[in-house]
Amino acid sequence: MPSAALLKHFSLAGRNFVVTGASSGIGRAMAGFLGAAGAGVVLLARRETELAAAVDEINDGAGSASYVAADLAQRDQITDIAALCKAAAKSGRIDGVVNAAGLNLREPVDEVSLESWDATLNLNLSVPFFFTREFVPEMRCANYGRVINLASLQSQRAFPNGLAYGASKGGVCQLTRAMAEAWSRFDICVNAIAPGFFPTELTAAVFDDDSSREWAARQTAIGRNGELDDLAGATIFFASPASGYITGQTLYVDGGFSAR
Repeated sequence: MPSAALLKHFSLAGRNFVVTGASSGIGRAMAGFLGAAGAGVVLLARRETELAAAVDEINDGAGSASYVAADLAQRDQITDIAALCKAAAKSGRIDGVVNAAGLNLREPVDEVSLESWDATLNLNLSVPFFFTREFVPEMRCANYGRVINLASLQSQRAFPNGLAYGASKGGVCQLTRAMAEAWSRFDICVNAIAPGFFPTELTAAVFDDDSSREWAARQTAIGRNGELDDLAGATIFFASPASGYITGQTLYVDGGFSAR
């Protein structure tokens, strides 16, 4: 296959994505990868100052980005928030969704409350489905859609102080399969990325402690913790036409942590 034709499989030119949780960490990094690959990107999160800075960074790098500041945890506002994202997209159409918004309260099991349980499962599990569904009619009409959910090592491993988070992330893997079963016949591919330990706000408790950080690195086959750029290839692959016959899968980008 000629190189130009091969590269076309990975091109995101003319596509528009919305990335939730895009004000920091993995969501912000994934939005940047999509913009660098030619996609228009709508960044969605609560913190407007951080969103504006992320959008400026993408646009300064010759990408095309805009943002919507809103709280997806307010489920009665999801339809309105989705409409704002469509309006912010370059063509008024969203071709793909990256569900990177997440909550990990790290509570001891005896301290998990109904309120913290509901908040965790709402943002990590309910929102990805209900928010993504808002864009499915347009994806069906276009015969193209890509959904990337964020799973976790805790989708298959139990860590201390992670009961609600682990339950939600285990659910993300099954949600990914169920969404794929429902929508892939319309050329909407749904997959999940399960990151290992990456330096983000959610993992500050690990990376701020030398022994915890070193322990996490030792669990990998590669021998180091992740760097955000390690997620670029999986992000672009799952967003692009190259992944058109892959759906319902969870890819662990974890340096071999889950393989040991």
